[in-house]
Amino acid sequence: MNHSLSAPEPWVVRFAPLVPAGAPVLDLACGAGRHARLFRARGHPVTALDRDISGVRDLADSEVIEADVESGPWPLSERSFGGIVVANYLHRPLLPVLAASLAQGGVLIYRTFAVGNERFGRPRNPDFLLRPGELLDAFRTFTVVAYEHGEVPGRAVIQQICVVNETAIPPRLPASVQ
Repeated sequence: MNHSLSAPEPWVVRFAPLVPAGAPVLDLACGAGRHARLFRARGHPVTALDRDISGVRDLADSEVIEADVESGPWPLSERSFGGIVVANYLHRPLLPVLAASLAQGGVLIYRTFAVGNERFGRPRNPDFLLRPGELLDAFRTFTVVAYEHGEVPGRAVIQQICVVNETAIPPRLPASVQ
């Protein structure tokens, strides 16, 4: 499968218009950059971050960062984003980091696999599967626009959320990731 030709997730497309016009967008674990490309086409400056950037080397007018955020420091500790997109990726220690990186008025769009997905294939390891309500809990200080948890019939178990940071004071990064 040529991932560079993959369409953006419908969940991401649905909520992309909520990201403030011209706001910087982070595509975390960007893979081939399908969501980075979506937001770039919408006129946003994009930061595409992954441990393997081979699929996004062609994004010459975007910031591309090669980093293993699971074993190294968070490379964006002094930055905030008007949009953060995460699809098909989970590293729990990053959830508070993402919350702290979401600018006031910013939109976080997150979609990944949940417990129950093991019967459909990968991922099967519970370390990579969201527990019921886990995204709601992780982003509870924000305004929830939409949340779903359930089975995509015969294909996967997914949890997805879209939140807006309407707080007056942005959260601080945990000391462990600064």
